[in-house]
Amino acid sequence: MGVINVTPDSFSDGGLFLNPEAALEQGRLLVAQGAHILDVGGESTRPGANRVSPAEEQQRVLGVIAALKAELDVEVSIDTMNAETARLAVLAGADYVNDVSGGLADKQMFAALAPLGCKYILGHWRGHSQVMDQLNGYRDVAKDVVAELSEQVAVAIASGISRDRIIVDPGLGFAKDIDQNWELVARLDELENLGLPVLVGASRKRFLATALDSENPAGVTNQRRDVATAVLTALLLQRGLWGVRVHNVELTADTIAIVKKLKESI
Repeated sequence: MGVINVTPDSFSDGGLFLNPEAALEQGRLLVAQGAHILDVGGESTRPGANRVSPAEEQQRVLGVIAALKAELDVEVSIDTMNAETARLAVLAGADYVNDVSGGLADKQMFAALAPLGCKYILGHWRGHSQVMDQLNGYRDVAKDVVAELSEQVAVAIASGISRDRIIVDPGLGFAKDIDQNWELVARLDELENLGLPVLVGASRKRFLATALDSENPAGVTNQRRDVATAVLTALLLQRGLWGVRVHNVELTADTIAIVKKLKESI
């Protein structure tokens, strides 16, 4: 899954693809590099980010989604916590709704998506960007994440979203400190208890940068973060992941090809 942030304030690429033509050109590049899904987002979820109105979010993403589907042979995902944005994006051609809040940010999300037939990526989340760093109290981070995801999956199914439409995301970086992110990564196999496909979105995140430079993680370049993301991807491929959400598709595709070749040779 290749990321296209149609935002001015995303943590690593804010403002680069705010222009619809720039977003479309980035989509062309990511598909050429091997992306199977393009994830289009119109609201930053970085720590401390301010909310945008649904109208502004929709203005940013709907035309881009329609253009990507019209030109490219690729599946498209809308990265949103807003039910109406999700509904309109699916009508514009989106195949997936990637809701990092897992239905908690907008209580109408499940009802809006139930009749639409799209796939639904349900992320682990405890609160919006401005408060999430204060919500990282866990007895056991892996068990608690699995339990909270399981609860939201049950609500989604009861609301009419069939189980075969649901993918889960452990929500790396959302209401988790550096050590909790690493513990969760090390125990991702416990998510298999849910019996659902798993998407991981670690790309360029702060916990990776901190491993490279604990004194000044903000100074770690995107290039170094991308290498760290690729290394982590190679290690996580030992598990049964459904997908990885990344900014640098080319490096990730190369990593997957090398791991695949090694596995074939063993």
